Amino acid sequence: MVLLLFDKSLPNIEKTPRSLHLHSHARAIMAVPPSGPGSSSSLEAPLIDADDAQLELALQKLESFLGFFGFCQYSPLSSAVSWIVFFVVGLAAPVLLIVYSFCTDCYKYQIRRFELEILVSQAIVAAISLLCVSHNLRKYGVRKLLFVDHYDGYAVLYRQLYIQKIYGFFRGLALWLSVCFLLKTAREITCVVYLHHDSWWLSAAYLLVSLVTWSYSAVVFLSGTALFNLVGNLQVVRIENYSNILERDLDVSVYIEEHMRLLHYLSKISHRFRAFLLLEFLVVTGSQISALLQTTENQGIINFINTGDFAVLSILQLVGIVLCLSAAAKISHRAQALGSVACKWHALVTCDSNDSSQSEILIDNNLEANGSSQTELESGDFVPFSVHNQFASSTSSYHKRQSFVAYVQSNMGGFTVFGWIIDRMLINTIFFIELSLIFFVLGKTITITLR
Repeated sequence: MVLLLFDKSLPNIEKTPRSLHLHSHARAIMAVPPSGPGSSSSLEAPLIDADDAQLELALQKLESFLGFFGFCQYSPLSSAVSWIVFFVVGLAAPVLLIVYSFCTDCYKYQIRRFELEILVSQAIVAAISLLCVSHNLRKYGVRKLLFVDHYDGYAVLYRQLYIQKIYGFFRGLALWLSVCFLLKTAREITCVVYLHHDSWWLSAAYLLVSLVTWSYSAVVFLSGTALFNLVGNLQVVRIENYSNILERDLDVSVYIEEHMRLLHYLSKISHRFRAFLLLEFLVVTGSQISALLQTTENQGIINFINTGDFAVLSILQLVGIVLCLSAAAKISHRAQALGSVACKWHALVTCDSNDSSQSEILIDNNLEANGSSQTELESGDFVPFSVHNQFASSTSSYHKRQSFVAYVQSNMGGFTVFGWIIDRMLINTIFFIELSLIFFVLGKTITITLR
């Protein structure tokens, strides 16, 4: 019944008098004090406060991390500083590095147009991530963007799951960044060895600047995709636990209201992130096609040194797109599975109610046969009216459940991009197209040339 406490978080859903009565009844139940000094409620209160403090700490860490990389643009000053840092570190510094470290006699190990194209592709995907995520954070804030607002009853029920998902955001981001950073470092060290300048200190400075600028752009890009993945995982937690709501003995209107709330949240997520997902996908696909054309039309020697950044960029972009598409597909798959969950619940409840009704009818008939010598007044207390009311109540409940199942099956939500549902079939098609392009690029770049 705690789920009924977060009706404030969804003002757009119309509340009927019956649902308002159920909400007030739930609040009255939650407001009842413990019955004794040894009750479990008094013992669980400190645990709930501790979980709330841990969730608040996790959200603060997430907001601090996003603010450090310029996503939290809550004021014009912070917005200006964020974009200045992006243009200096993510764009100007790499361009200057390419210009001043270019070797005219090293065409075998350095191709300037390849490096500029890689820089532009990485800067565009990072700029899209910074622009879309900062816009959503400025408009909604971290809590509302993740749908863990203080007035949300789900935040009370699933605090520990929310904390695990938030810290999973940092672990996943660190893992993928470490893999890509190792590949980038190996490529840059190889370039320093083959393109050694007059001073080792100058070569070390070029290496350090290259790694810092690349790391900044990579963190900005992957942070945006990982944040969308986090939003999707938090919604998956709510959808997966919807079956727990059905196990409670509540009115069918409550189940419908909770399902409407889930669909409302999914619609909000689709509206907030559809441009981000679509732009990232188009830019990554265009980048892969461009890399494919550049490497195939080049008449010179293609090796890991002069085109290794294509491989690193392809892996980085593939990781970001997989994080986004997997979260979108998981949301759609879990939301569409609610239809089968509702059917299973309806079947189980119907079978249980039929079994109990038949047993009561047998008991009542036996009582009527054995008590035929009683007066009509005594036998009429429980035989005719109880069975008739039982059938009426069972029939009414059955029709309510049937209408609820029909509603859920006809309103299967999911993550949509301008009306297109991102499901597993679409994800498989997109994934194998991207993977084919990336494998072709890797096959053209990671080669051993004996010339």
